[in-house]
Amino acid sequence: MSIIKITKQFSFEMAHALRNYDGLCRNIHGHSYKMDITLAGQPLHDESSPKNGMVMDFGDLKRLVNEEIISLLDHALVLNAKTDAQLVDVLKQNYEKIVIVDFQPTTENLLNFIAGKIQTRLPDDVKLTCVRLRETDTSYAEWMP
Repeated sequence: MSIIKITKQFSFEMAHALRNYDGLCRNIHGHSYKMDITLAGQPLHDESSPKNGMVMDFGDLKRLVNEEIISLLDHALVLNAKTDAQLVDVLKQNYEKIVIVDFQPTTENLLNFIAGKIQTRLPDDVKLTCVRLRETDTSYAEWMP
């Protein structure tokens, strides 16, 4: 039996700042991220199941990604936990969606974070094979196991 890959695309708006970075991205700025999630598996062969013929229902994948990733990151400001605590306090007093992570919020590190969250929620017979995160029209990174 063949392995089939399926991909669903997502988009979200997110701001971040790169702590101690030596360029413009050390400043708070935002991106319109585009994300592709690719899964692999064998289509279900069970005529009694409403998921017959699917590796995973696209609707189920959408729900999973929205719960784990989009609801957390969309329209959030993501900062490294080592960011000055007073600055974080001021931001939290003035804005609702500040997400503090224990890593530098680069596209590469966000990919590891995203992949980790998704992998824990997938059925055993479905594997995450690629996460592509596009930060701009001309720049993206990919996670692969």
